[in-house]
Amino acid sequence: MQTAAHAPEAELARRLGLWSTVGIVIGVTIGSGIFRTPATIATRVPDPELMLLVWVLGGAISLCGALSVAELAASLPHTGGWYVYLRESWGRRPAFLLGWAELVLIRASSLGAISTVFGEYLLRSLGFDPAAYGRATDYVAAGAILFAAAVNIRGVRLAAALAGVSTIAKFGALVVLVIVAFALGGSAGASSANFTADASPVDAGLFGLALISVLWAYDGVTDVSGVGGEVRDPQRTLPRAIVGGTLAIVAIYLAANVAYLYVTPVDQIGQSSLIAADTMGAIFGSLGTALISVVVTVSTFGALISVTLTSPRIFFAMAADGLFFRRIASVHPRYATPHVAIGLAAALGVAFVMTRTFDQLADTFVLASWPFFGLAVAGLYRLRRLRPDLPRPYRVPGYPIVPAVFVCAVIYLVGNALLADPLWTGVTLGIVLAGIPVYHFFFRGPDAVRST
Repeated sequence: MQTAAHAPEAELARRLGLWSTVGIVIGVTIGSGIFRTPATIATRVPDPELMLLVWVLGGAISLCGALSVAELAASLPHTGGWYVYLRESWGRRPAFLLGWAELVLIRASSLGAISTVFGEYLLRSLGFDPAAYGRATDYVAAGAILFAAAVNIRGVRLAAALAGVSTIAKFGALVVLVIVAFALGGSAGASSANFTADASPVDAGLFGLALISVLWAYDGVTDVSGVGGEVRDPQRTLPRAIVGGTLAIVAIYLAANVAYLYVTPVDQIGQSSLIAADTMGAIFGSLGTALISVVVTVSTFGALISVTLTSPRIFFAMAADGLFFRRIASVHPRYATPHVAIGLAAALGVAFVMTRTFDQLADTFVLASWPFFGLAVAGLYRLRRLRPDLPRPYRVPGYPIVPAVFVCAVIYLVGNALLADPLWTGVTLGIVLAGIPVYHFFFRGPDAVRST
C-alpha cells in the first residue's frame, strides 16, 4: 500500500548539493537575530552571566531539535519539511494547522522581522539614522521582500547561489567582529569586568521571554528540510547539513555575544538596537559602523532570499496534497519553481512589515511556530512505533532523551509565555486554533495516520 510519504508529489528537480544545503542552513539562520535581538535580550535579562546563559540554553535546545529533525529529514526527504513530518506522524489536521499558521502568522512574521533589520542597517550603512526617518525602514523592507521573491521565482540555483555568497559574508563578518573586538577593543574601553558587573534582578518570566528572542535568532537551522525534495542524495546530505550547520551557528553566536559584552556593558547593549554597528563603531569610528552595516545588510538580504526559498514549499506541498488551493501548487513553466506560493508568502510578508514592530514580529513567529516543531519532534516516537520499517539512514543520537529535551523546552516556552504575557500569547495561539474550523469546512479528509 502506498503511504503519503511515498505518494507521487509535484515534481521539483533535485539540484542542491551538500555545500548549497549547508549554505541554506546558515543563510536562513544567520539573518537578523544575532544583529538585532541582543538588545531585547539584554533588556529582559540585564545580567551579563544570565544573558550569556540564555544564548547557551537556546543553542542547546536548537541542537537537540536539529539532531531530532535530521532523522525526520533523512526518513522523509520530501518537499514541505515540517508539514510532511506532522502529516506522517499525526495526520492531516495537525499538518493543516501548521500550514494555516504559516499562512496567517509564521512566515509573514519571519519575512517582516528580517526585512525590518535589513532596512535599518541599510539606512545606517548609507549614513542615515533609521529612527529619524519614520516609515522609511518599512518601505525599504517591503521592497526587499518583493525583490527576494522575484529572485526565487527566477530559479532555485540563483537563489541558493546568492544565499551562499551572503552566507560567506555574514559568517566571515561575525568572525572578524569577534577577533577585532578582543584584539583592539581595549583601546575603546572594552573590559572583562563587563562579564561580572553588578546587575539588576532578573524576573523568571522575563528570562523565559528572553529565551523566545534567542530562539528567534536560532530559528532556521532545520528550515532546509522544506526543500528536501530538491536536495541530491537527501538521506545523507540533509542530516550532515542540518547538524553541521547548527554546530557552526551555535559557536559563532556565543562568540559574537561574548564580543559584544566585552566591548559594551550589558545595560548599554539593552539600548543598542544595532549592536554590531555600535560595537565596530566603538573601535573604528564611523568607518567601522559603515563597514559592518554594509555586511549586515548583505546578511539580512541573504536571509530573506533563503527564507523565501524554503518557506513557500509548505504551501506548495499542502496544495499538492489537497489541503490547500491547487493553484498554489503551480510550477512555473520556464523556471520550475513554485511561483504562486512564493508570491503569496511575499505578499503576506509585506502586509506584516507595514503593520508591526520587530519585537512583535519575532515573538509572534516563535510562539506560532515552535509548538508545531515540538509536536513534529514528538512524532519521532510515534513513527518509530507505527512505522518501524520506514528507512532511517540516520538516527538521532541519545534517543529518546535528546528529542524529549526539545519537547520539554517547547512546553516550558509556551507555558512561560502564557504566564508572562497572556494577552498576546493567547491571541497568537487563538489565531492558530482558528484554523480548525477552516480545515473542517474546506479541507477535511481521511485523517488517520497510515502504519503500512
